[in-house]
Amino acid sequence: MADDTPETKGQPGIAEAALFGLCPQCGAKTMFDGTVKFSDKCRACGLDISSFNVGDGPAAFLTLLIGGLITGLAMWLELSVSPPFWVHAILWIPLTTVAVIYGLRVAKGALLASEYKNKAGEAGRKDP
Repeated sequence: MADDTPETKGQPGIAEAALFGLCPQCGAKTMFDGTVKFSDKCRACGLDISSFNVGDGPAAFLTLLIGGLITGLAMWLELSVSPPFWVHAILWIPLTTVAVIYGLRVAKGALLASEYKNKAGEAGRKDP
């Protein structure tokens, strides 16, 4: 839930911004310019989204998390039902693809919104 202090009134919370691709400053649905590519600037308020440094942390984390989850589910299915190989291919390839793409979108959005909310910057940078 968004904080309603005068400085943050109208701004979405981190989870809200991440799930719906909302600008962390104005709440417009302008964070992404594609499936997982950030916009350069918010079209509504002009926030420079390209100045945030999300990096590859979400991708590495999601690879481990989703890979472990899918592997565990595939092993459980194999041991309990022993379906043919094509069943595994039809289930796990699309599920993994969708989980990684949309999980990456949410994780990158959450990290960007968190950086904005906490006014995070590069180490050693002097803020005016």
